[in-house]
Amino acid sequence: MKSISIFIVLFFFGLVLSGIHPKEYFTWFLEVVPALLGFLILLITFKKFSFTNFTYFFILLHCYVLFLGGHYTYAEVPLFDWIKDTFHQTRNNYDKVGHFFQGFVPAMIVRELFIRKEVISNKSYFNFIIVSICLAISAAYEWIEWWVSICTGEGGDAFLGTQGYIWDTQSDMLLATVGAISMLVFFSKFQDKAISAFLNKK
Repeated sequence: MKSISIFIVLFFFGLVLSGIHPKEYFTWFLEVVPALLGFLILLITFKKFSFTNFTYFFILLHCYVLFLGGHYTYAEVPLFDWIKDTFHQTRNNYDKVGHFFQGFVPAMIVRELFIRKEVISNKSYFNFIIVSICLAISAAYEWIEWWVSICTGEGGDAFLGTQGYIWDTQSDMLLATVGAISMLVFFSKFQDKAISAFLNKK
């Protein structure tokens, strides 16, 4: 419980910090809403199902990606402006970090749920289904961005964050898919150890 309390404190610390004089309050709100909704869902379901600290850490990391993007807007994060200028890129690519995490972290969440709840009996379909779910989440988020942009007009442009790149939507979904696959390839064993240690403590 102590580590969970630390995660909660760090969550609200990042949230409050990101809300101090952001670039645009409307964009900030749109960008941090997923983190707030995720926090509420995790809080409500905590007694029924609590994740390992390993998974919670990456969820918190994803939240900080959202907080940073909300504070500056995804098109104007200073470090990625420097990367754009230094490497002669055509746009600020911080949003691609966000979409990578949009695949990486849901893959970690879904994988732990599947393992501990024994959702899938045939393991040969395991990774394929996880990646498919993450891609579906990414596609659904693109629909939300599209809908917000239509409803708010210019007010939603910073939230949409295409920066004139015509393949932005497709590349966002690609990065989410790469994020999900990266998690499964490089972090599955670490998550397995965390799950094993978590269950042994019960």
